[in-house]
Amino acid sequence: MANITILGSGGFGLSLAIASYRNGHNVTVWSKFQNELDAIKRDGEHKQKLPGVKIPEEIELSSDLNCINNCDLLIFGIPSQFVRSTAKEAAPYIKSSMIVVNTGKGLEEETFFTLSQVLEQELPNVPIVTLTGPSHAEEVARSVPTTIVAASKDEKAASYVQELLSSSVLRLYINPDIIGCEIGGALKNIIALSAGICDGLKCGDNTKAALMTRGIHEITNLGVKMGGQRETFAGLSGIGDLIVTCCSMHSRNRRAGILIGEGISPEEAVKQVGTVEGYYCCHAAWNLAKKLNVSMPITEQLYHVLFEGGIAKDALSALMSRPKKQEYEPLSFA
Repeated sequence: MANITILGSGGFGLSLAIASYRNGHNVTVWSKFQNELDAIKRDGEHKQKLPGVKIPEEIELSSDLNCINNCDLLIFGIPSQFVRSTAKEAAPYIKSSMIVVNTGKGLEEETFFTLSQVLEQELPNVPIVTLTGPSHAEEVARSVPTTIVAASKDEKAASYVQELLSSSVLRLYINPDIIGCEIGGALKNIIALSAGICDGLKCGDNTKAALMTRGIHEITNLGVKMGGQRETFAGLSGIGDLIVTCCSMHSRNRRAGILIGEGISPEEAVKQVGTVEGYYCCHAAWNLAKKLNVSMPITEQLYHVLFEGGIAKDALSALMSRPKKQEYEPLSFA
């Protein structure tokens, strides 16, 4: 039995809290929003994020960061744009004996850091593990069989997380390529947002298959340039996560994309859907691609639609009319 504290009372944080509780661990969920915790206590569930999923009363809910004290495993279930600020707040409570887990999927806008790199900078004396892969919170919380990756430079830490969280319905693999795993998890949101736009434009299965296939090609090119291993992108954190996010209505990225494809402005689509990680990640990824001289035409066109007033239908036409080329070419980076 371990003491597990989860920072963030959103859908995925709560789903991991439930999974950890079912494995016999002592679980605390922290949120800075006391009203959200009060609603969960009152209703016995998070009606917006996990409707119909009972939150066991034994899971402690707290708005006091002192709840970090004496935990063995600290899980960040925070939207990517708030990971650094939350880590700064949590730092005084963290001990070297703890293992810190990141579940966010994104790139930091100012630094182009992955979220594990953000945590390494803010929390330099503890091992960092990233959980990623095809894992909708709604299904994890309902014990739908799910397989994910625990990625870390520290094999012992990754194995510890694997041991604590694995169950008959949640299977964890370990992977030392934390950068590759995180790039796959972050950039698939860009492709899922694009896939939603194609759905909103009433494109067909052929279009989505093409988008996903060329999308993983883009993700791989940038990931390898950043030091990731090519084989990682053929695994759970790459193509696996891409499939589930592009094809499911659980995906906020896909749902926001559908609205944009139907003619709603990107800003309004994000407002209606809530946290849309692909919206923020696209801005960072496109600027990073330009900096590293990596060709990412899907990301470029999505950036044009999201931030430069581009028309979705025109973006699709631009992709289809690109110069003819071989499907695979030797990678050449300037």
